[in-house]
Amino acid sequence: MELTAITEALLVASDDPLPAAEIARLVRARIAEMEDEILTQSADSEKDYADGEAEANDRSSVLSDEFKKFAELTDLEVIEAITLLNASYEETGRAFQILERAKGWKIYTSPAYGEFVKHLFPGRKPKRLSGPAMETLAVVAYRQPVTKAAIDAVRGVSSDGMLQKLLDLELVKIGGRADLPGRPLLYETTDYFFEHFGIKSPEELPNALELRNMELPEPEEESPQTEEESPPEEKQPTLAEAQPTTEKSATESTQTNEDFAQPHEAMNGPDLD
Repeated sequence: MELTAITEALLVASDDPLPAAEIARLVRARIAEMEDEILTQSADSEKDYADGEAEANDRSSVLSDEFKKFAELTDLEVIEAITLLNASYEETGRAFQILERAKGWKIYTSPAYGEFVKHLFPGRKPKRLSGPAMETLAVVAYRQPVTKAAIDAVRGVSSDGMLQKLLDLELVKIGGRADLPGRPLLYETTDYFFEHFGIKSPEELPNALELRNMELPEPEEESPQTEEESPPEEKQPTLAEAQPTTEKSATESTQTNEDFAQPHEAMNGPDLD
């Protein structure tokens, strides 16, 4: 049994992305379980064993070489197996590939087949971000965590409506409150944002170092508030409206750069700068 096949089986079976460390842990856990099963069967079948003799045996010796090599599996070995799988998929012309996102590795449909896959959902209409919404999202992405006042200072206009729209689409979330007068809310991007744009952190955004360190307009100082800033309208966004289901991750890979309802081009997200 090869590590590539085991890794592929785990990724296919999991609804959620799996980090390399978690894949390695799952494999090691199964190997340890197999060792216990073999030792238990040996102790039960051989009546002449002295008490504790089975436990005294070297645990690794009860496994065949086929599985013994996985007893101390590392994250790097898992990543190498994923690289081999992707090479095999490309060589054989498969319609999917394994990509790493913010929460780990997952199988996605290749963008070339996105137009076919989207017909699984004929009733869905694409949702597009307007220029002001994309502008607001860019400020949050590059300067997060950031207050609404800071966003308004950069854009020169109020961002209330744009922030609410981004919250509804689950591209932005409230990450806490700033240690400033009035305790204003802090906004930051979500895991869905990183998945859609095919990155793992803000540092992977285009020109991230330059734009994150660029001096921007500062919000005007405000007098201390007696009441804390209230969050935007308490509206629970519907995942079905913002993104497709995760089954086999097919539809997570079927979207144009502006289409936030079907993220098939998450791996090739648009330039935000």
